[in-house]
Amino acid sequence: MAPLLCCGCYLAESAAGQLELLSERRPIASVVRDPHTSPALRAELEEVSSIRDFATRDLKLPDNGSYRSYADVGRPYVVWNVVAAPEFSVQSKEWCYPIVGCVAYRGYFQERLARKLAARLQAEELDVSVAGVAAYSTLGHFDDPILSTMMGWSDVELAAIVFHELTHQLLYVPGDASFNEALAVTVEEEGVRRWLLAQRRHADLTAHLEEQRRELQVIGLLSATRRELAALYSSGLDATAMAARKRQAFDRLRAAYAELSASWGPHPPFQAWFGGTLNNAQLASVATYYDCVPGFERELAAVHGDLTQFFARVRALAALKQEARDAAVCVSAASR
Repeated sequence: MAPLLCCGCYLAESAAGQLELLSERRPIASVVRDPHTSPALRAELEEVSSIRDFATRDLKLPDNGSYRSYADVGRPYVVWNVVAAPEFSVQSKEWCYPIVGCVAYRGYFQERLARKLAARLQAEELDVSVAGVAAYSTLGHFDDPILSTMMGWSDVELAAIVFHELTHQLLYVPGDASFNEALAVTVEEEGVRRWLLAQRRHADLTAHLEEQRRELQVIGLLSATRRELAALYSSGLDATAMAARKRQAFDRLRAAYAELSASWGPHPPFQAWFGGTLNNAQLASVATYYDCVPGFERELAAVHGDLTQFFARVRALAALKQEARDAAVCVSAASR
């Protein structure tokens, strides 16, 4: 019974955190009119309102109350996610919940609880990553607010997160994180491109595409290391030799990143990761978000960028069984 009781405690903590968050919501229009609102916050929220309207009007994303209110959570992140993977595996541990199915992380509204779980998992000799998250989606079950954790971002970053999270509300397949996240990344990137073009911000689009190109280069390094380690972990070597080879692989990854990003200036993509410990859990989380993106990009290209047709195709894919769905969007063109 202990695991069930533990799960019950976790769900109770999550529900309490969600209700507290929802209680802090204020309509964006009200915050903008408030004379006590700082000019910087007012300008950001006015921009969010414009982004939110674009999401529905031009990207065919849900027209609901999400991201039309604001909540100050009084902390740097809204939740902290814990990701874990066995010492010799690139597959992450999964946790299963009602409605959303099984996912490769456990999120906490309190950092100390996330750190507590991480310590327990590390004691079980798992590789663990704890990361603060500035925003998340309740999949349309509640009207999600814009959060204080997102303020101070560029308007491009705000647009990206709004488009990403609204995509989860449009379509979510329980238990298939790779499908869900890759779809949201695809819509996010296409949405930002269209949003900047609509404003004729060609220089900003060029800068964004360059940042995206750099990010994909780093993801390429991470994916290559993940494949290398997957082969290592299935090689049958003894644990001591495997641990040594694992350390060497991560050392090579760190060196490759340093060489790649040397000319990129301050704050290159994934800088925080490479400034700390690298492990299997981080590689697994990258795979969740990016492995299936090329497949969705092919689906969008097949309908010449028509989002209505694209979403219809994606819904049809979502209705397939997992194996068929993976074959359609999560298998690289090179392997077909």
